[in-house]
Amino acid sequence: MKPVNPARRRRPRAVAVLCSLLFLAGCGGAANGGRSIAYADTAGPTVIGTDSSAESRVVAALYGELLADAGTEVRMSATRYSTPADTARAVVAGGLALVPAYETSLLRALPGGRTLPGDMTAALSMALPPGIVALQPARAQNGVVLAVNRSTAHHYGLRTLADLGRDGVRRTLGGPAARDPDAPSAASLRTAYGVRLTEAGTSPTADVLVLRGTDPLITRDGLVVLTDPGSALPPEHVFPLIAAPYAGLPARNALARINSRLTTAQLAALAAAVEGGASPSETARNWLRSNSLLG
Repeated sequence: MKPVNPARRRRPRAVAVLCSLLFLAGCGGAANGGRSIAYADTAGPTVIGTDSSAESRVVAALYGELLADAGTEVRMSATRYSTPADTARAVVAGGLALVPAYETSLLRALPGGRTLPGDMTAALSMALPPGIVALQPARAQNGVVLAVNRSTAHHYGLRTLADLGRDGVRRTLGGPAARDPDAPSAASLRTAYGVRLTEAGTSPTADVLVLRGTDPLITRDGLVVLTDPGSALPPEHVFPLIAAPYAGLPARNALARINSRLTTAQLAALAAAVEGGASPSETARNWLRSNSLLG
C-alpha cells in the first residue's frame, strides 16, 4: 500500500477552513466604501454589532458595559444587521470585533458545521475560520424548549421530557415554534424518551408547547419548562463571537462575568424590556449593577 502524503491528509481541513471563510466573508459582511475591513485596519475600539432583535441588542449592550468597565474602549456599530449569520460574517470580514452568537444557529451557517449533541466548544472551534474565537457561553439560551402549564405539571409530576411517558396520558405537541428547524417531532421524542405525542402543528392550545426559551409566554403564563436530560434538543446558548485580536485575557475575563449569572428567564426579561422601548444600554447597566457585576 502506498504511503499517504501528509500534505494530502491536511487538505480536507484546509478546504473546510477556506470554505468557511468564503461562505462567511463573501455572503453579506458589512461594507466600508465597498471594501471589506481587514484586521490591520481596525486598531482602535472594540466595535460591537447586533442583529435586529431586542435580544441581540441587549446582549451586545451587556458586552459593551462589561468591556468598558474593564477599561476597554468600545463602540456600538451603527449598522443594524438582519440576522445572527450576518453579524458573524461581519466579524470574519473585519467590520465588527464582537457580536452575540448562538451555538446551533452559527454551526448551521458554517459549511460542515455539526448540530448534533456533543462537545459544542470543540465543534465551534473546528468549524470557525482562523482568527475567529467562540468564547465560553452563558447559561442563557434561546433554543427550542417544551413546556406545560403549571397545573398539569403539578398534577402529573412533570419535570422532565421523560416524565411525559410515565403516566400513560396521550398528549398533543405543538406551539409557536413547532415549525422551527430545531423543533422535535413526535417521532424523535418517542425515540429519545419513549413518549407518545400527537402533533398539533402551531396550535397554541397543545398540551405540550414548543417554544423558544426566551418566549415571554413562559413567564407570562407561568409555564413549566421540561428539562431535557437526554439532550434531544440542540443547544442555543448565547456566547461572544469575537475576532482574535480583541480577545485578550482582560476582555475574556470581563465577558465571562455574566456566564453563570445570565439565565434564560433573565435574558427573556431583558429582551422584553427592550422590546417594550427601554434603552438596551440602560437595561444592561441596571441588570449588571443589580448583580454586582460592574465596578
